[in-house]
Amino acid sequence: MPSGLFALLDDVATITKVAAASIDDVGAAASKAGVKAAGVVVDDTAVTPRYVTGFTPDRELPIIWRITKGSLFNKLALILPVLLLLSTFAEWAITPLLMLGGSYLCFEGAEKLLHALRKDTTSLDEDAAIVADADHEERMVKGAVRTDFILSAEIMVIALNEVLDEHLAMRAATLAIVAVAITIAVYGVVGLIVKMDDIGLHMARNGSAARRAIGRGLVTLMPRLLAALATIGTAAMLWVGGQIVLHGLDEYGLGAIGHALHDGAHAVAGGLPAAGVWEWLINAAGAGLFGVLLGSAIAGALHFVPGKRAEH
Repeated sequence: MPSGLFALLDDVATITKVAAASIDDVGAAASKAGVKAAGVVVDDTAVTPRYVTGFTPDRELPIIWRITKGSLFNKLALILPVLLLLSTFAEWAITPLLMLGGSYLCFEGAEKLLHALRKDTTSLDEDAAIVADADHEERMVKGAVRTDFILSAEIMVIALNEVLDEHLAMRAATLAIVAVAITIAVYGVVGLIVKMDDIGLHMARNGSAARRAIGRGLVTLMPRLLAALATIGTAAMLWVGGQIVLHGLDEYGLGAIGHALHDGAHAVAGGLPAAGVWEWLINAAGAGLFGVLLGSAIAGALHFVPGKRAEH
């Protein structure tokens, strides 16, 4: 009897070790997949604050919470099952989906760049002048969730591509962790950004001179931070989108541009200090430039599509 008990305990210990190792494997896979999707995450974080401008401070966090729930529904209830089915029965479709998503990122990034050059983007001050009521809130939340769906789909496809060789349970667990972790991270940061000016304003009105100075600094800093996030997000979209398309072309035997970029970066950076860093920067800049060219071509082509001319 004791020997049977010890055998049972030994089996439990073995199962526990296997489960712990599996959790570690899932965590490592989720971390790797999440890093690959970083460019889209930055843009998601940069875009969302615009959807809560023009509302009273007491509605900002509830709106962000509604968008967060919509984002989780997008990722877990809609996108994840579809991607698991595709990865099981139509794995060949993953690369075209990645390239399609990468092209969309290039298009969005190029559009933002062209708008910035024309200086016709809508400022945060203009957004703040919008009259906020229940109907407007509903429209903004639905618009944010629709935008999130596109970005979430790209995040999840990028994550899936990193674990295609794993078994179904590992793919499902990894994608679920990526979905929850990225959503919490993005909308947690968005909530902090949105409320930071209120925090700064409160500090500027109360407390010591140092506290008030910090508060005034936060109020001054936030518009610049949002502008910087928008710029970083655009650059990240072009870099990630260009890189995804170049890698996809390589898989189809059309990797001349990617290979030339890699060889050129290696040749230029080879003799420089910290050669690896310079090589990465040159590759990233090259992928971004490719993204600008591809995105601009798509944007230009859309102008010839009936009904699209006025939108762009």
